[in-house]
Amino acid sequence: MSAVPRNTSLLTAESYRRIDREAAKFPAEHRASAVMASLAIAQRQLGWLSSEVIEEVGNYLGMPAIAVYEVASFYGMYSLEPAGRFRITICTNLPCALSGANRAAAHLKEKLGIGFGETTADGCFSLKEGECLGACGDAPVLLVNNERMESFMSNEKLDALLDELKQAKQDR
Repeated sequence: MSAVPRNTSLLTAESYRRIDREAAKFPAEHRASAVMASLAIAQRQLGWLSSEVIEEVGNYLGMPAIAVYEVASFYGMYSLEPAGRFRITICTNLPCALSGANRAAAHLKEKLGIGFGETTADGCFSLKEGECLGACGDAPVLLVNNERMESFMSNEKLDALLDELKQAKQDR
């Protein structure tokens, strides 16, 4: 268990406790194996991964910041730029496309007034085109904040999801 950085830390003590739990799953000499979970924890807290956060995670895990950046930039689940409170990733690969993903994506773009890679003016939603989410039989599918998968997304289900997320933002 490493000491939580003081004063200049961007991450909370709770985030460091979570990182320590993940790192404890590996032998001490392989602490860096917890990098993906650590990045997810940091992103959950801060909403995105700045270069300062990437460096902080690297320092905490005992690995170069560039190695952490390589992981963060390789996987689509990490945001290296500020994003909306709700990051919606819709799969547009062939099985989903054949089952209505392009229609669902067009509906989301129209309802939100943004395209892929953009964020609504109020900072509530970001929309991203995603690769296979591993649920082809449930197409079209999408992820909300890389944690919640939604399947068989009709226009009605998309509208209900957006309404629910808007309400959750207001309740927060």
